[in-house]
Amino acid sequence: MEEGTSKSPSYCKSTDDYGDADPFQWDTREDCQVRQILDRIADKWSLLVIALLANRRLRFTELRREIDGVSQRMLTVTLRSLERDGLVKRTVHPVVPPRVDYELTSLGRTLHTTIQSLVTWTEEHQDEIAAARTAYDTREARAAQAATAS
Repeated sequence: MEEGTSKSPSYCKSTDDYGDADPFQWDTREDCQVRQILDRIADKWSLLVIALLANRRLRFTELRREIDGVSQRMLTVTLRSLERDGLVKRTVHPVVPPRVDYELTSLGRTLHTTIQSLVTWTEEHQDEIAAARTAYDTREARAAQAATAS
């Protein structure tokens, strides 16, 4: 690209454009594909679906039963998005009543490996995070008391 030429609004920098010293690893604009993919795979329902499908194929009702708090609509939206992204395969069996199974694709299995690392980190550091939250809440409560006392 010529010097001084502006990039289109949908242009997303690659991670190589930033170099090792820059704290930003991806373009954070809403129209960036990397951000859109991260938004999809990092939401809580997607993470839970991917984790549950890591070991076996599940039916919709089994997924809904296993994921505490997810609505039928939200699970449907999540599964469709994951299917669209090539992470989940949906199989409709020609029986009455219809049976639909979901399983991770090979691409979805590679993502599960990464998610498992995140879960492992969370398990290893959950006590430290709980302690930090308690300390923060205590400081905030004292500050609020001091503000109302004056």
